[in-house]
Amino acid sequence: MSTAVISVRTDQATKQKAAGVAKRFGIPLSTLINAYLHELAESGQIHFSSAEVMTPKLEKLVAEVEAEIASGQVSAPFDSVEDFLADLKK
Repeated sequence: MSTAVISVRTDQATKQKAAGVAKRFGIPLSTLINAYLHELAESGQIHFSSAEVMTPKLEKLVAEVEAEIASGQVSAPFDSVEDFLADLKK
């Protein structure tokens, strides 16, 4: 199999972040890019994800909310506007 070289320009921070992600999976960045190109060529599709990654800050916020729910600090769902307004006046 003959190979081709592709040169891509990106900022250093993006390259370092991407290389870090690839390293966490135990693969070189070039292997990750090659796999993506292969998938693109075979499927003819481009996939984007908008899924939010759970950062430590987001994990902390979720834990705080779950603790509030467990301790009863959060109101239950309301069946009507009147119930909601009554709860606000407590």
